Amino acid sequence: MLEGLFGNVMIERIFFFLATYGEGYPLGMAKTFGVPVNRIQQQLKRLEDSGVVASRLIGKVRLYTFNPRYPFLAELRQLVENAYEFLPDAEKEKFYGQRRRPRRAGKPQ
Repeated sequence: MLEGLFGNVMIERIFFFLATYGEGYPLGMAKTFGVPVNRIQQQLKRLEDSGVVASRLIGKVRLYTFNPRYPFLAELRQLVENAYEFLPDAEKEKFYGQRRRPRRAGKPQ
């Protein structure tokens, strides 16, 4: 949907991932999308070099988020959120419907 605008489908998926989960690391994104981790790392590096995303190290893991200082962040987020609404439900469930926290202890099944 947005790959023509952003250059490729991986950037579109990275944007949807960050909009849905807030932050992520390359290996987690690669496992989610079923692609090699170096494809994700290359695109994240490209986005970080252009200032769209920012990263920080937590231990040995580099977490990526949208750069809060990016001048068009509000517009970019709005565009990504609008495009996300048009994704098929199957794709939303497959890639962006995963639990990110463990279940509460003692919660009935």
